[in-house]
Amino acid sequence: MEYENGYQQQIPKSKYECLLFDVDDTLYPLSSGLSPECTKNIIEYMVNKLDIEASKVPEMCAQLYKDYGTTMAGLRALGYNFDHDDYHSFVHGRLPYEYLKPDPILRSLLHSLPIRKVIFSNANEAHVAEVLHRLGLEDCFDDVICFESLNPPNQKNSADDTSNCCVTETGDLLPTSPIICKPFENSFQQAFKMANINPHKTIFFDDSIRNIQTAKVTGLDTVLVGSSERKKGVDYALESIHNIREALPELWESVMKSKDVCDSQKIAIETSVKA
Repeated sequence: MEYENGYQQQIPKSKYECLLFDVDDTLYPLSSGLSPECTKNIIEYMVNKLDIEASKVPEMCAQLYKDYGTTMAGLRALGYNFDHDDYHSFVHGRLPYEYLKPDPILRSLLHSLPIRKVIFSNANEAHVAEVLHRLGLEDCFDDVICFESLNPPNQKNSADDTSNCCVTETGDLLPTSPIICKPFENSFQQAFKMANINPHKTIFFDDSIRNIQTAKVTGLDTVLVGSSERKKGVDYALESIHNIREALPELWESVMKSKDVCDSQKIAIETSVKA
């Protein structure tokens, strides 16, 4: 940009065009106690709705979550057929959301960044909306990718699609789930298309190391939330989402540089006009 007095300066571009956020145990801490309540509801659903032997359910629940990203996806992979809305209503609809309180600190941090922000969660839309409402973050995000986004009604996934195949740590191939969800690469690729995201200009925040490691493979920069331990695939590690400014000052530096350039341009224009 050039002015009559010869002043010329370009507004610096941010490294990132998008901030991509998980919801549960990411936007709020694990210590809130909501996660154990969700697990209890899942176990109760498996016993009461699917007639799975109670003594086997806790271990089975944990293993399916480990193998498939969500217990729900694992149950469907094993051939259990149930209504998705009924499952979400039972598992999420009965959660004690009063555990979550408004978070003005996070709200202020998010609003201080003029960068596009997108939610990417395995949870259903109603759960995501309720969590954002309880945290006071409803107006902080530009788009939401959730269970219904990735798994619309009547969607048929090809049996030949191996992008969400599960392999155990010992190398055994597990049944493929019809549910599309993190940590599988196809869920990330679908999210990129739906929200028009360039992964190479996006940074991803999640509490799951498996999700983080897949994200890194897709080209995303990554932030592991809830731990300060840097592991493979982790670019930044935060004990809390509140530490985002300390860990990623460059996000705010680009904002401040843009502001400084705009102020300089304003002065240049005024000088030119007065001359």
